[in-house]
Amino acid sequence: MLDTPKSLRLHIGIFGRRNAGKSSLINALLGYPLSIVSDVAGTTTDPVEKAFELPPIGPVVFVDTAGIDDEGALGGMRMAKTAGVLERVDVALLVCDQRGLGEEERALIVQLRERETPILCVLNKSDLGEAPDAGIAELLGEGGELVRISALEHQNIDAVKESIIRLVPEDYLQEPPLVADLIQPGGSVVLVVPIDLGAPKGRLILPQVQVIREVLDADAVCTVVKERELSAVFEDLRSPPSLVICDSQVVMKAAADTPSEVPLTTFSILMARFKADLIKLTAGAAMIHRLKPGDRVLIAEACTHDLICDDIGRVKIPRWLRQFVGGDLQIDFSSGKYFPEEIAHYDLIIQCGACMVTRKHMLSWLYRAERQGVPMTNYGVAISLLQGVLTRSLQSFPAAMAAYEDACREAST
Repeated sequence: MLDTPKSLRLHIGIFGRRNAGKSSLINALLGYPLSIVSDVAGTTTDPVEKAFELPPIGPVVFVDTAGIDDEGALGGMRMAKTAGVLERVDVALLVCDQRGLGEEERALIVQLRERETPILCVLNKSDLGEAPDAGIAELLGEGGELVRISALEHQNIDAVKESIIRLVPEDYLQEPPLVADLIQPGGSVVLVVPIDLGAPKGRLILPQVQVIREVLDADAVCTVVKERELSAVFEDLRSPPSLVICDSQVVMKAAADTPSEVPLTTFSILMARFKADLIKLTAGAAMIHRLKPGDRVLIAEACTHDLICDDIGRVKIPRWLRQFVGGDLQIDFSSGKYFPEEIAHYDLIIQCGACMVTRKHMLSWLYRAERQGVPMTNYGVAISLLQGVLTRSLQSFPAAMAAYEDACREAST
């Protein structure tokens, strides 16, 4: 559990005014002083993340944020970062002091409810007096909870933990499968893993490791090869595999070397289903057919990394898009966990596989794109389309294929 990547952990955000006791609450929950506690308002500046084990939930990440009442130009920048955290938390802890709810807290509750994020309102500093709680339950709505504590005196901290457990979204405890529902016990899966400049030295990337683990948990056989050995594998296997999964960058070669009766897909398409909504992302890919020279495209990377000479997001996908469109495009890039707020001016957004962020994070970005009327897809779906093998890559996902075909028909009318 201690080695669980942050992207697979439940994210719990801590929000509130300066000096409400947010850092003290985190320290009380963790049982040791992670965050600096001070009487000086504004001690916490940038969001601070801490991975932790919270029984019986398991691995979580606490995100401590700056005060929602911060002031001045620098304070505004801190609050902007705090607002970005709203996009990626699964549960929100709203910490108030003995004064109770103010306008800032009420506004934050409205934003959290718009995102359907479960809210635990923690009335802190009960050792200094009882905060008024009239109307809080109604404001929090169904599913919200209220707890009185003193983080400094460690009073009622167990009640906070119990509330967090009750508020954990059901879909977190029942994660969608990555590949397990596509194979049967005793079956076999072939993974096509190119080893190039983008491959991390001495290890595999996270989606590949996750797939291998699910295949083994399903009591199936997993064969891992580079793209050059794929055709030879079919000659050696006694029976066809249940599925071939390849890196998106070699999908055209893998499709050519895989017999038509054997289902094939990509790691990135599996991640689209695991981390977001494959049906919506395939429908969004239909926009690629409508792109014309001069249109604007945002390529969004959820992580930051050193660029290589033939980087998939910065070099290859832009090149393939321009070739497909037959002219130049205005292509912008974003990276990291903070998705741009204003995206309505884009004609299409192409998101990475999102192996380094949570499902809640990805769904919130997809929701933002929907609200602003911008089609969105991901690397794997886009690459398969641009390489002319999307129908083949989606044959294990008929609902996604139907959504793509419907979107294409709608775009042509």
